[in-house]
Amino acid sequence: MTGTWRHLPASARAIAVTATAAVAAAQARDDEEYDEAVADLAADERSGLVLGTVVRLLLEESHPDGLDGDDIRQVLARCVQDAMRWRSEVDPHVVLVLLAGALGVYDPEGDDAPPDASALARHAPLLVADLLAVTGAPLDGYLAAAFTEIERNERHD
Repeated sequence: MTGTWRHLPASARAIAVTATAAVAAAQARDDEEYDEAVADLAADERSGLVLGTVVRLLLEESHPDGLDGDDIRQVLARCVQDAMRWRSEVDPHVVLVLLAGALGVYDPEGDDAPPDASALARHAPLLVADLLAVTGAPLDGYLAAAFTEIERNERHD
């Protein structure tokens, strides 16, 4: 996946820069940088839509024949186990919510304790970093595709 998001309006670029920093910090396992970047992600509610779209695109890329329950369990287990090696506070439920949300099957009304925006922002870059490791692709192309898709959906709504 190729593309760039650098031509986008300032608000969208800010989300892309912050998401890139958070994912890079997750890939480098840099606690200080990660904490700073996810605080910035949590401050902008639109970042969840962008990262959720990136997650969906990465899942589609890494599972071209579709996903089943075993695939979701594998992604969840791999992501959580890897992330817990350096982020002991990783919550598997939050990662599952991110996966279900990206696939459009999460219903917050049916969740007794839906995660807040801060928890989602702390976990989304971990999931993105894990999925990028599987695809071996850089984040930029997925961010560009996510912004393009979001823009297209907003125009049709």
